[in-house]
Amino acid sequence: MRVALCQMRSGPDVEVNLELADRLLQEAADRGAELAVLPELFAYLGPPSRIPVVAEVVPDGPIATRIAEIARAREMWVAAGSVPERGGDKVFNTAALFDPSGALAARYRKIHLFDVELPDQAPFRESAVYTEGAQLVTHRAGPARVGFAICYDLRFPELFRGLAALGAEVIVVPSQFQFATGEAHWHTLVRARAIEDQCFVAAAAQWGPFGAPDEGRRSYGHSLVVDPWGRVLGEGPEEGDTVVVADLDLAEIRRVRTVLPALQHRRLGITC
Repeated sequence: MRVALCQMRSGPDVEVNLELADRLLQEAADRGAELAVLPELFAYLGPPSRIPVVAEVVPDGPIATRIAEIARAREMWVAAGSVPERGGDKVFNTAALFDPSGALAARYRKIHLFDVELPDQAPFRESAVYTEGAQLVTHRAGPARVGFAICYDLRFPELFRGLAALGAEVIVVPSQFQFATGEAHWHTLVRARAIEDQCFVAAAAQWGPFGAPDEGRRSYGHSLVVDPWGRVLGEGPEEGDTVVVADLDLAEIRRVRTVLPALQHRRLGITC
């Protein structure tokens, strides 16, 4: 299965972001990707105060409709990073999966919200805008069952173990990981989740500065594809819009789980 990660530096202009996503998805299709993954908040990365304005109903809103059209035109699966999704009077940080016909196949609402104070930056308060999700999500996409997580979810291994228990073979992780934490933890966390759950992890990332200049915010880049043994199959640069393509040999999952049957040796239950 060929997977493509679309690494982006998004900003506050939705149309500009969608044009960049379109170009990257076209490159992914040209390179033979069966599944393309966009980063977290690919369509809007601007002042949090505008998120409720940008938020839309999925799949009927303009952002979701645009990605559905691209998936249909390119005839490939598209994991549409994450978008602000309106559900009643709430807003969710939602990853949407579109199939090659452009139909919405699955959606995952981010469970763990990023409420953190990093050094030399204004605090992050996702919970001030978003409502947390509550459901693990997997869906078959072509030859593989795909599980979903978003960015900060990487720090919660019980979520990934739950996805593995539901049969996930490839876990996509659209992310907007911060540079300060990414430099220290990104590679370790992505590789650890793949090793622990003996599956592929495909993490598409944002890169570069964002927000007001005096806030000191910067995304880490380094989009990663990791195999069930923890080997890095593909990596994006620290800076730059790019497409990272990797071929996933799904038989490798069976080989690793046979050689090292750790998932069969579990003795504790799954909580999330």
